[in-house]
Parts: sequence; C-alpha cells; structure tokens
Amino acid sequence: MKAVCFVKSVPDTETRVRLAGDRLDKSEIKYILNPYDEFAVEEAVRKKEAGLVEEILVISMGPARAQEAIRSALAMGADRGAHIEDDALDGTDAYATARVLVEALKKEGGLDNYPLLLFGQRAIDGDTWSVPSMVAEMLGIPAVVGIVKLDIDGNKAVAVRMVEGGEEVFEVELPAVFAGRKGLNEPRYPSLPNIMKAKRKPINKYSLADLGIDPGTVGKAGSFTEVLKYELPPARQAGRKVEGEPEEVVEELIKFLKEEVQIL
Repeated sequence: MKAVCFVKSVPDTETRVRLAGDRLDKSEIKYILNPYDEFAVEEAVRKKEAGLVEEILVISMGPARAQEAIRSALAMGADRGAHIEDDALDGTDAYATARVLVEALKKEGGLDNYPLLLFGQRAIDGDTWSVPSMVAEMLGIPAVVGIVKLDIDGNKAVAVRMVEGGEEVFEVELPAVFAGRKGLNEPRYPSLPNIMKAKRKPINKYSLADLGIDPGTVGKAGSFTEVLKYELPPARQAGRKVEGEPEEVVEELIKFLKEEVQIL
C-alpha cells in the first residue's frame, strides 16, 4: 500500500503579522510546514515503519516556498514530493484548491496507487477545515476528519474521533481520506542526516497545464469565496483598578457591570 500526504506552507505562528494597506505584508513572514500536517506525515511514516505502507508521497500547492514544506515532510521520512506551482493559482479558495489537489493525485496514479490519503484537519492560516472533506467528495470516497487514532488491516481502516463526552469509531474501506489532529501522534524532529537526505529526494513539478486544468477555473476567477481585506484586531484597552474598602469596591464593581458592561 502507498500513502499520500497533502501539506501546506503556512506562516509561522510566532511571526508578527503586518499589514500593507488592507493586505498582508508577506515580505518578512517566515513560512513553515502546517503543524497539523505534521500529524499526517508522522502517521504515514509510522505506518511505513510498521510495514503497512511502502511509499509516502507528499503533495503541496503554492508558490516556490511550498517546496520547503515538502522538504520538511521528506526529512520526517516521506519518500518523494509533488509540487503544483502556477501564477494563476493566486487567490484560489478551498474548493478550487481541492480540485487542483485531486488532479495532482490523478497525475501521480490516483487512488489505485495511493488508497491512503492523509491530511491535517486544518491549516492554521485559512482555517477553513474543509479541504480534506472536499477532496474526498470529489473522489467519491469516505472521509474521517479530526482523528486521534488510525488502525489499518488490509483494505479496511478503523479511525477514532473524539467528541464531547466520548469518542466515535469509524470502520471504512480504503481508499479513504483521514485528517489528523493533536493526539493522533507526536511528530518527530528530523535528524540532521535526514534533513540532508531530504534535499536529494525527488519532487515532481506541475503547472496547471501539466494537470489539464483551465486557469479560469482556479484563482479568483474560479473560486466561490474571496478574501476582501485583512484587519488587525482592535488594541486592548488598559485595565481598570478599583481601590478602597471592600464595600466601596463591591459597590463600584456592581455599578460598572450595570452601567458600562450592562450584564446585570
């Protein structure tokens, strides 16, 4: 069995966000492999180490920096990558992204070659939680999102998802999509030798033309949603300190809650 992991290059959570007008200033942003995608890659590598998976393909869509995310996954233990890069992809929403990823998978042999499809449950930038389910729907296969456990036996898989007050257990036949979250595993830190090896692992490059995709069906023209602008959250107001005798403090607090916060 072969596995495919879909990954994304996202801004580091420690990056200070700056705006240029109503757009993001990307000049000083550091990009990393989406943290949730690390759970997907780690799970694929563990399945390979257990002898259940023979090859791991990593697919990513985006500008040149997406290759760094692919290399990070390769350093964790994936075998090779596929990178879709095209200027026409700028502004592509979640639905159009799913379409591109599906065509890239087909280019690599499709579900016959890769019956185990792994994602992170969400990307920390767009945070739509939707691409894994969309890919599964387009391919006509099951999807279990937000899993914390995955067992595979032949062409069957059992996935566990946490819900309020308990857990849900799904048994599905492969091919299927699984999207991992925190609790699925503990992603490894790549060793220096593996980082060096990752630089020599192959990455196939694809344009939209290579995938047979009309540029008019992606980007802003082919998307159902569009980000109109970005705004920073309002600055937090300074706190208010009430001093005095306990009775005075309580009286002042009640007055504040009634007149200003208006919750009493």
